[in-house]
Amino acid sequence: MQLTGFFDEAAPDLDGQLRAVAALGWTSIECRNIDGINLTNLDDSAFDGVCQKLQDANVGICCFGSAIANWATPLSAAPESSYAQLHRAILRMHRLGTTLIRVMSFSVPEDGSVNDPQVTAEVIQRMRHLTRIAEDGGVTLVHENCDTWGGRSHEHTLRLIDAIASPNFKLALDTGNPVFRKDICGEKPFRYQDAWGFYQNVKDHISHVHIKDGRIVNGAMEYSYPGEGDGSVRRICADLKKSGYSGYISIEPHLSVVAHDSMKVPAEAMFDTFVEYGHRMEKLLADC
Repeated sequence: MQLTGFFDEAAPDLDGQLRAVAALGWTSIECRNIDGINLTNLDDSAFDGVCQKLQDANVGICCFGSAIANWATPLSAAPESSYAQLHRAILRMHRLGTTLIRVMSFSVPEDGSVNDPQVTAEVIQRMRHLTRIAEDGGVTLVHENCDTWGGRSHEHTLRLIDAIASPNFKLALDTGNPVFRKDICGEKPFRYQDAWGFYQNVKDHISHVHIKDGRIVNGAMEYSYPGEGDGSVRRICADLKKSGYSGYISIEPHLSVVAHDSMKVPAEAMFDTFVEYGHRMEKLLADC
């Protein structure tokens, strides 16, 4: 297992992100946003600058943190923009030398409509198309169990895996997301998912891992350092190690800042919290 992370939670700018990489002594980042702009959407000149700085720092990109089909992309939106994003991302992935790209599976309301046959068919059709683009481009989609159709339960995730049936469609397990996502299966009232149970059901399809942790406090997610919440981080990491998992473990603290929120946090607080989280994750893995 190799440690990496969403370093846009350490600093908004690439210089600050690379400073955090150096402080931890790691060799790669899961690149998502640079100065608040997703790597896919940077203009060509800015992207050239990113490539040069990464090369100069001898830092690689383990996974391309796209926003394709994410929680801000409703199923009601035309799919062509998602397809275009992937085509553009693949060209950048080839230049960066990475083969994994994080995706989701379109925002669908947290109610019974998520299980509507027409909704299910449309999601699967779109994800199949994205996978065909990935196959043609020689990259692999890793689907994160976030606030989109495939993250509504482990059954939804497995339906995607079974329906797409491609070596270019795998999973990016996020340990923290089940803690505050309802399990939209069966009858209401829906209960929160169980992180360990989710992992056990999908573990054979995992190619990438995101580490968040926390617990529900007064109906809202309160994030914590790894191993201190209800994300079963220690148990999952121990089982991954025992099972011979050799991929990346990518930290996404959500403590000082959440990338998609408009929080204003002092730069040093972001940096220090992220580096501390990384050191605690190193210890947790060593303890496994």
